[in-house]
Amino acid sequence: MKAVYNWLKSNQNCLLCDEPAETGLPLCASCETELPWLGAHCAVCALPLPAAGLVCGACQTRPPAFARVEAPWRYAFPIDTLIARFKHQARWPLGRLLGELLERHLQHAFAEGLPRPDCLLPVPLAKGRLRRRGFNQAAMLARWLGGPLQLPVEENLLLRPHDTPAQQELDAAARRRNLRGAFALADPAALAGRHVALVDDVLTTGATAEALARLLRAAGAARVDVYCLARTPKPDGG
Repeated sequence: MKAVYNWLKSNQNCLLCDEPAETGLPLCASCETELPWLGAHCAVCALPLPAAGLVCGACQTRPPAFARVEAPWRYAFPIDTLIARFKHQARWPLGRLLGELLERHLQHAFAEGLPRPDCLLPVPLAKGRLRRRGFNQAAMLARWLGGPLQLPVEENLLLRPHDTPAQQELDAAARRRNLRGAFALADPAALAGRHVALVDDVLTTGATAEALARLLRAAGAARVDVYCLARTPKPDGG
């Protein structure tokens, strides 16, 4: 209860520098400004690019099954550290903060014309990994987004029946092979004609988002978007 009480207090300190926070969240204006905001990026997959309004070469050559990725940040310090602490050390207040900032980003995107989805679908964890970690960070993010965005969260529609190796340990080609047959749908008929948004923490190669989007589109989903906290740049920094 203490963590909940602290979150609701009007006078909060920044979770990054411990100075008084004046933003309405436990984050001071100085730390918020210094976060690695995404900036110019691919209009489809959100890959960081030198100029805005472009579509990256990969999305032009092989358009993905998802329509658009929305992410506030590049996967760089301190966002990478905050996500890791949330995900692997169960630092839920950090995840809650990131989720609220993502919600503000999405509210702005909707106001700018991004179509609102019918529901949010968190990327699932296999049962073994869920037992070891104790929680699904994507599901927590989806719940924190769903309320203020007034979007239903359907946590049980996407399934991950096989405990495949962690994607972080694999290159792009191995990630795609690793995900073959990794996901399933609890009720394929529930997707017909719907616009859905996948929720995850980080988009790296896009292999997970692509595998899920293909599965959803094959079941009849009209559109699949991806909402995540951060997008990784190309390995060479481009």
